[in-house]
Amino acid sequence: MTGVDLKAVRTFVAVADTGQFQEASAVLGITQQAVSKRIAALEKELGVRLFTRTARGARPTIDGQAFLPHARELLLAEERATASVRPGRRALRVDVVGARLGPAGLLRDFHRAHPETALDVVTLFDADTAVAAVRAGTIDATFRAVGTRLPEGLRAARVFDEPVQLLTGPRHPLAGARSVTPAQLAGHRIWMPGLVAGTEWAAYYAALAAEFGLTIDSVGPDFGSEALLDTVADSASLATLVAEDIRLVWPQGHDLRRIPLTDPTPVYPHSLVWDAANTHPGLAALRAHLAERPLARPSSRAWTPAWAVRGAFPARRP
Repeated sequence: MTGVDLKAVRTFVAVADTGQFQEASAVLGITQQAVSKRIAALEKELGVRLFTRTARGARPTIDGQAFLPHARELLLAEERATASVRPGRRALRVDVVGARLGPAGLLRDFHRAHPETALDVVTLFDADTAVAAVRAGTIDATFRAVGTRLPEGLRAARVFDEPVQLLTGPRHPLAGARSVTPAQLAGHRIWMPGLVAGTEWAAYYAALAAEFGLTIDSVGPDFGSEALLDTVADSASLATLVAEDIRLVWPQGHDLRRIPLTDPTPVYPHSLVWDAANTHPGLAALRAHLAERPLARPSSRAWTPAWAVRGAFPARRP
């Protein structure tokens, strides 16, 4: 092995994050053919297959999953090396929970309002990893649900309360409801195989289940959102919970129903976490942008765990 091409590594991470060669090409600003060539060259260099291609996109193989965290570290090391000789000129690196979730939308809004600020968007695994990365200086900020005391010097502000919705198939008993209360979900099986013990999202849904007497089942392998949607669509008893702003696409025949939860509306509490000593001008611009954006509230009273950070940015003076 002569050493991996970092452009190919960056391309690999982009495909892993987006799940699509076409979307990765748009993110990287290159052709889809160039993405395929880079991935093929990287697979040849490593001697393993990194992706399984399906009609719905590309999924990392077990070798791809093993390589992914090391690939991210390679890119972070490259960025640190470059930044060491270009002080103040590097991109603002921000972690979001997932490319399809609400915080990614906040960051896209910021980019549209401040196109002069270069961004490097990453998706770390959980809040503990992300907070440690902020503290270590490998990222500038993260959007996370924060429920523990932050290390000295770090700050957090609540920036987005994202309502949670019920997702059912057409044969589910609640499929025809215009809205349901959390209490009405008691006795119904809610399947969420993506919950991972020890993560902030698992803690959130555990608190939700305890508060309203819900049965949230995380048993079974997590084959991704497409497999989850297929299962829910075919079931007369299974439902799941999803964030209101998550971008989901399913075949027309699935006839899935997104049903608002009200009285109260569970909201997922996204906070921005940053290091108070970080002087990156892009971070100051991001914080100012978020401060000017009102913290949206649901039409009904809201519920969120008692442990969630309550703070918000100070009101701006007129």
